[in-house]
Parts: sequence; structure tokens; C-alpha cells
Amino acid sequence: MTRLFDVLFSGIAIILLLPFMIPIMICLKLTGEHDVFYGQSRIGKNGKEFKVLKFATMLKNSPNMTGGLFTSENDPRILPMGKFLRKTKINELPQLLNIFIGQMSVIGFRPTVKKHYDLFTEEAKQKLYNARPGLSGIGSVVFRNEEEILQNFEDKNKFHAEVIDPYKIKLECWYEDHKNLWLYFKLIFMTAEAVLHPTSKKWRTAFKDLPPVPAELDKYI
Repeated sequence: MTRLFDVLFSGIAIILLLPFMIPIMICLKLTGEHDVFYGQSRIGKNGKEFKVLKFATMLKNSPNMTGGLFTSENDPRILPMGKFLRKTKINELPQLLNIFIGQMSVIGFRPTVKKHYDLFTEEAKQKLYNARPGLSGIGSVVFRNEEEILQNFEDKNKFHAEVIDPYKIKLECWYEDHKNLWLYFKLIFMTAEAVLHPTSKKWRTAFKDLPPVPAELDKYI
């Protein structure tokens, strides 16, 4: 049933949002490095790599430059329109195509780069193996401000690997254990809440049986 709604929602969204996305594509083509889309290899269903589509917001060689996979405030690698597109999550809209063709779902675990996927426990990998990654999900809602959280730590890689990733993995596994149509729709509404009100903590009361928040993260999420 979720696949049916994935096709329906993504198809309608592509049609409705295309007039809005065309001006963005034109502006991206005329600025920065003149790239409209960026495809990053992520791990998806059955542990296979696929290209997650996004609007281009950073320099092509960003992963190999200072900062690596993490961005900082006023990061010089961010393109002229990049900050706005990332802040509003508009840069994620091209993933509607990933959803429509079946590589992703509207709701699911957030697809990660192989470097982060390798940090998953074997139990987590098995649990998520047959699942489609999502445009959003419980991990995305809880860590809606992940980039801002990381600005508080000098060693971003260490904090991400030792604190954020382990908790995010627990959240993604929680969704797989509780997945149903009601939770699918509930997380769609909670995603809208997180985008419209980034500082909102309504997820804490909306999902009462989530894995406990680690002490190191409590004040940030």
C-alpha cells in the first residue's frame, strides 16, 4: 500500500511543483558551476548503491575539499543559491523522481553514503535490507537540524560517528519494527511540521516509545 501512495504522491507532486522548480533550474544553470542536479551515490534497498538526486548546492569537488561530507556555517563550498535551497530543503525535491521510479519511498530510512552505512551494525543492515530508503522518516524528523548540531563540535566526524549515527540507526530500525500505513502518514505530517517549524519538538510527544535520546544529544534535538 505504501508503494501505491509513493507513486501517487510523487507523481502529483512532480506535476504540481514543476512550475516552481523550473525557475530554480534556470537560476542554477545561470549561476555557480552551471549544474542543475547533483547525484550522490547512496546505499538503498538490498544494500545496493543508487544515485540520490538533489539540486546542486555545493561545488562539485566538495567531498574532497576541507570539510568533507559535513558543511559548516558560511561554508565557502556552498553555491550562491545553495544556502537557501538547503535551509528550506528545496534541494531535496528532485528525489521525487527517485520515489516515482521505485528507488525510494516518501517515508523510510534516510539513505547514507557507504562510509556511514559501514557504521551500521549487522543487525541494522539486515533489518533495513529489504526496505526502501525515504525522502523523509523518523531519523530526518528528529535530526532536522543536523547541520546546526554539528557546528557545536570541532571534530564533526567523531561526534557524528559516535553519537548521531548510532542513535539515528536505532530510530530507523524502530520505524521498520513499527511500520504501518498510519505511521507512514503520521511521519508525512511530522515532516511538514519539522520544515515549517524547525525548532519544534512535537515529535517527542507524537512518538512516545522511541529509543531514549542519548544525553549528549538531549539539548540539541
